[in-house]
Amino acid sequence: MILHSNIIGEGKPFVILHGFLGMSDNWKTLGKQFSDEGFQIHLVDQRNHGHSFWDDNFNYEILAQDLKNYCEAHNLTDIVLLGHSMGGKTAMLFACLYPELVSKLLVADISPRFYPVHHQTILEGLSALDFSEIKSRGEADKVLSEYISEFGIRQFLLKNLYWVKKGKLGLRINLEVLKSEVAEVGESLPAHLRFEKDTLFLKGDRSEYIGAEDQRLILNQFPIAKIVTIANSGHWLHAENPKDFFDTVIKFVG
Repeated sequence: MILHSNIIGEGKPFVILHGFLGMSDNWKTLGKQFSDEGFQIHLVDQRNHGHSFWDDNFNYEILAQDLKNYCEAHNLTDIVLLGHSMGGKTAMLFACLYPELVSKLLVADISPRFYPVHHQTILEGLSALDFSEIKSRGEADKVLSEYISEFGIRQFLLKNLYWVKKGKLGLRINLEVLKSEVAEVGESLPAHLRFEKDTLFLKGDRSEYIGAEDQRLILNQFPIAKIVTIANSGHWLHAENPKDFFDTVIKFVG
């Protein structure tokens, strides 16, 4: 099965991968801006997310293979590849395994290292959504607020809501599989892998996902990588400071 995507514009192929519990729609505004700069933007839904297929198997090797299948189906080579968080891990592994397909790699707010499971509260909140009772976005937000205090995170998660049929809401994510396989999201990039082409790591200045201790690890596996900090942003740096994020990306890929 081939991943679902939203393709915008014409030009050099530029593939964007969302993070855990996200979807391609999160990148639609920036995708349009990138396409205006002469790129054909592929906003891809990874498996068990967005409009893509659901499957019980879920790990980075499989996610990278999904992307390989996608590139073959769309005859994509020499791509610019950008991934955020979980999508950044997929992008790192894909670039290392298939460097001939990637011209430039961009990784948003994630390091190659191992991360312990830290999504439990979010997953508990999503699991508490009873769609036999919940009939509106506002009602869903009220339930989530009992688990997640940050309004912005709740709004991000609620983008997964959709009408399964008239009067019946549901989630576009495969919640049961993502709950059972959540430990896979934190897995490290295998230490022996390298990608020796142009690479840019972007980090939010308020985020703890890429710390000072990560620089050596990044440069060990991505020896010509640059690490740039996006001001006034946390982990969702592309949403919190889209202007600086856009300008930094275009400077690198231009």
